[in-house]
Amino acid sequence: MSDTNRAAATSGPLRLRDFRLLLAGAATGQFGAQVTLVALPLVAVLELDAPAFQVGLLTAAETAAFLLVGLPAGALTDRMRKRPLMIRADLVRAVAMASIPAAALAGALTMAQLYAVALVTGVATVFFDVSHQSYLPQILPRDQLVAGNGALETVRSTAQVTGPGVGGGLVQLLGAQFAVIVDAVGYLLSALFLSRVKQTEEAPEPVVGSSLRGEIGEGVRFILRHPLLRVIALTTGLANLAMAVLMATQTVHLVRVVGLEAGGLGLVLSASAVGGLLGALCAGRLAARLGQARVMLLSVLATGPFALLWPLSGHGATGAALFAAGSAVVSFGAVVYNVAQVSFRQGMCPPRLLGRMNATLRFLMWGTLPLGALLGGALAQSYGTRTALIWCAIGILGVPVPLLLSPLRRMRDLPGPQDDGALPSEDGERAASAPAG
Repeated sequence: MSDTNRAAATSGPLRLRDFRLLLAGAATGQFGAQVTLVALPLVAVLELDAPAFQVGLLTAAETAAFLLVGLPAGALTDRMRKRPLMIRADLVRAVAMASIPAAALAGALTMAQLYAVALVTGVATVFFDVSHQSYLPQILPRDQLVAGNGALETVRSTAQVTGPGVGGGLVQLLGAQFAVIVDAVGYLLSALFLSRVKQTEEAPEPVVGSSLRGEIGEGVRFILRHPLLRVIALTTGLANLAMAVLMATQTVHLVRVVGLEAGGLGLVLSASAVGGLLGALCAGRLAARLGQARVMLLSVLATGPFALLWPLSGHGATGAALFAAGSAVVSFGAVVYNVAQVSFRQGMCPPRLLGRMNATLRFLMWGTLPLGALLGGALAQSYGTRTALIWCAIGILGVPVPLLLSPLRRMRDLPGPQDDGALPSEDGERAASAPAG
């Protein structure tokens, strides 16, 4: 154990300078991204008068990279040092987002450019996220991963609380096309904080005779042969499919059905994110009290029914309150679930496979996002946003089903790490699936 990891084990991750810098980078990047969560669709809705399907297509473009480059990104990430890759991804995203206000000033902004920016930032985000999840275990020991991920989720949830409100205010003050500059600045600050991390990182040694295709296949087999990773992929993929329907339709619904202006939209999204912040603050204690396996199941089982409040939201303040309440409770469950499952994945995977494991799971779990966004846009355009939100709520209600049908329902805690370099064998699968004592 390194000196920094030994310090983390005895005093907690926040005592580590490198982890604090990683956290600060996450805070600035996430805050800018949450401003753009409000501003970018409003550029399409308010500035370019885009119909519902085009807004859904824009949401799909933001997440299409997980399908397009998700698998090779993992293998490529495992061949590189993670921190320089994250810095380069931040710089690419900053330039892409800054191109929107530049084009607006020149009077040349179009939906085609928005799609291009969404695709470019999406590809950079794939490499950043895979590297980020693979880099954290290099900074923290295994027994501090839940606390570390909880802190990162707290930062993300805090950004979700503050970012949309600020974004809505900036849209009303500056216009949607200029508000996204905050995102570009956030990515630049994230790159700056990451550049100051001092943790030494050895370049991965190349494997003689290996090929990109073979390395991708090794990562896929690692996921498919592990019973708990399979069910995590299925559960999270279903949740993301439903949430993408929500993301593609919520701006149109809140503006054109509930009747909110940009500032009100930002406040509703900020209020919705309070649940996620509470979930991040409670996740570690809930996992310790209930067990990682139990908290994964109970978090989505108890909070899913509140998604029914989304299609019930109508015009005016009552509708806005219903929408925010449903989102807050569902977000609470989602964050608690995510802290538990991400910490499990990071702790059990051999270091040399971390990039491919994370990228393969992102491909399986996040690859449903563009499909859900296209589905949401099509449903909203053909049948109205309320119908799209009904199908979204039905999807959220189905999220716990794979967990209930899996060995996880009989477990309290999740198993420990696999032996480095070995894929789970049949015996290993049975051992991992056995109920905890």
